[in-house]
Amino acid sequence: MRWRWLEDRRLWRLLAVAAALAIALGSLAPGDEMPRNLPWDKLNHFLGYGVLAALSGLAGLRPWSAWLVASGYGMLVELAQIAVPGRLGGDPYDMLANALGAAMAVLLLAALRHFFNGALFAKQNRRNNP
Repeated sequence: MRWRWLEDRRLWRLLAVAAALAIALGSLAPGDEMPRNLPWDKLNHFLGYGVLAALSGLAGLRPWSAWLVASGYGMLVELAQIAVPGRLGGDPYDMLANALGAAMAVLLLAALRHFFNGALFAKQNRRNNP
């Protein structure tokens, strides 16, 4: 069964841009507007930038480029936080969490692609060699 809409890179690009905007909105909100009961801050960074890197990879970027885009965006957003009232910004541990989350996502995406392409290739070989 093929789900062709999953192969539409325009969908993944749109979702990647939406994720980047959501990250910016959450990251650049003034400190007094932030919820007080968020889970561990570094986990938020890890997951947020992991999602961004995965969506960028699904949108057509090569793994290294998807990691670079997500990590670079994370650094820019973190530096932009310095000017936001009530936010510290520029935290190197946040930047590290961003880069590690992006790296984990692109490694997982590459492994899934390898697995499913290998499984597809094996299925095609079974059909061609009875």
